[in-house]
Amino acid sequence: MRQYNVTKTDEEWQAELGEERFHILRNKGTERAGSGEYWNHFEKGTYFCAACGIELFSGEAKFDSSCGWPSFYEAVEKHRVDEIEDFSFGMERVEVVCANCGGHLGHVFEDAPKTPTGLRYCINSASLRFEPASGDEA
Repeated sequence: MRQYNVTKTDEEWQAELGEERFHILRNKGTERAGSGEYWNHFEKGTYFCAACGIELFSGEAKFDSSCGWPSFYEAVEKHRVDEIEDFSFGMERVEVVCANCGGHLGHVFEDAPKTPTGLRYCINSASLRFEPASGDEA
């Protein structure tokens, strides 16, 4: 099993993240489609891991996939996320986790042909924290 830079006990994660974020980031949960804070959010800025704070996705790579979750066509840097085969619930998918803390972010699919990469990183809003671009970058 991979070792991550940021490791904490379940109790420490629970205290820091709260119930919903803990369920999603540490227990591989998901939020209901269309219910997350960032699914229909297109402000310029950067998305960080809600657990450890590492930069994950740029608002420039975010697109409307109409799936009900925030969608990105690439991570800020490929090594910021790990992709893991996921056969849960009788499906074949690729799970996306934060490469710094191992927090569950969502899944990646090869079904976005109108993006530069053809990929759709389908990410839970609760796994993310957004920071808007500063005035001189907007």
